[in-house]
Amino acid sequence: AHPQFWVSSSTNDDGTTTQPSPFTIISHQSIVDGKWKPREEVQWNPHIVDTTVLGQQQHDKSSSSSSFGSLLEYALEYTHRLETKGRFQLCIWPEHCLIGTDGHAIVDTVRQAMDEWSVITGRSPTFVFKGMHNYTEMYSALQAEVPVNDETSFNKQIQQTLLSTDKLLVCGQAKSHCVNYTLRDILHHLPQDEAAAAGRIYLLTDCSSPVPTFEEAARQLEQDVKQLGVVVCTAKEVFE
Repeated sequence: AHPQFWVSSSTNDDGTTTQPSPFTIISHQSIVDGKWKPREEVQWNPHIVDTTVLGQQQHDKSSSSSSFGSLLEYALEYTHRLETKGRFQLCIWPEHCLIGTDGHAIVDTVRQAMDEWSVITGRSPTFVFKGMHNYTEMYSALQAEVPVNDETSFNKQIQQTLLSTDKLLVCGQAKSHCVNYTLRDILHHLPQDEAAAAGRIYLLTDCSSPVPTFEEAARQLEQDVKQLGVVVCTAKEVFE
């Protein structure tokens, strides 16, 4: 989903090629048609894609997930699986939350509250990193959109930790995407004997917001999770 990964197949009048601008949708068909392709400079390392994990999602039994001889072949397979899953097409996002930038840092007021919590409880926060694999996207904090190895598969340990609390407060950015699919994954993977756990989950409406123009996705999230028993409320209402 990074613009530096892709380049147009056609050339400009001056002989240069074009990289996609933010919010460009790169569909599977657009790659088939030759509109977009991975840059030649992007190195393809098939060894960091676990074909056993990838093969569990094989969309076409006539093909082999171990046969990706090039990054283009992988991109075709990846976008097909992404679209077949029904959540997304590949979207090019503005660069954000990159390690070492302000976007990756914790907001000062939240950091202060975390420090106060640590002092009171004698415990340390648990940080979960996502989006660390170059060959797949990870909107949810619990799994990649197309898992390609164990590290990008559903994180059962984090799920169990989250469900062990009396109240699970869900907030952050953005309600239309990362918050959305993290919460959906938590609910989708609830054990049968933990179905009532949805009532201990609180989606904080005033502590999260959608990406502009994706407001409908946020509204749909609230509606869907409320039907499953999640409490949709403000932060203040949680503690009243």
